[in-house]
Amino acid sequence: MNDLRFSRIPGFPLIEPGADLAGLIASALRAAGEIPRAGDVVAVAQKVVSKAEGRIVRLATVEPSDRARDIARQADKDPRVVELILRESRSVIRVSRGVIITEHNTGVILANAGIDRSNLAGSDEAALLLPLDPDASAARLRERLQSDFGVPLGVIVTDSIGRAWRLGTVGTAIGCAGVLALNDLRGQRDLFGRQLQVSEVAVADSLAAAAVLVMGEAAEGTPLVLIRGGADPHATGQTARNALRPPDEDLFR
Repeated sequence: MNDLRFSRIPGFPLIEPGADLAGLIASALRAAGEIPRAGDVVAVAQKVVSKAEGRIVRLATVEPSDRARDIARQADKDPRVVELILRESRSVIRVSRGVIITEHNTGVILANAGIDRSNLAGSDEAALLLPLDPDASAARLRERLQSDFGVPLGVIVTDSIGRAWRLGTVGTAIGCAGVLALNDLRGQRDLFGRQLQVSEVAVADSLAAAAVLVMGEAAEGTPLVLIRGGADPHATGQTARNALRPPDEDLFR
């Protein structure tokens, strides 16, 4: 991969449901003087994708099930939020005070099914869900932006996710298009001629982690980063799902 440059794109507006997100991204890039070149990647925070796709739920409309109420007592969480977690998840993996680890409907394993109430107006009575299909969201944005700027691009939808063996969250690609999810180095040789057996580089996640650092995660209000030179012409067909570990290889379940 060539040298990379990460540029925070300022002045991005607050997003309302139904917003033309691709159009707003293109306008923000032009206003910042950051015109994408062939091979660049646009990294966009999940929150703005979810908001544009109308994934805001008013808690007053949620009726918790008996199971949600039971898990809410164990986790000390709002039963309405727990009901949304259950609806958004294939399975519940762990429950402890303040956190519920689930396998999301997309296959991603994360806390609270990725449901977020930060940086959301009226968040005491609302919750923001992940996009239904983040890879499809990335693909749609990529198609629009490529048409708008006339060059091949990549798109990453980022979210901050905890890791089973480390403290803290790290930016992760929950959706991508035109970017390698995994660069499989198995079979190649190291500096001393030894054949690599297990090396797979999480390219999209690595780009997402750096992009989220540039975005910030508190009150910065900067959900958009342009990565100069991160796309890959060999990424055809790869999505963020390519980086999901199969359940039978998951040592933490």
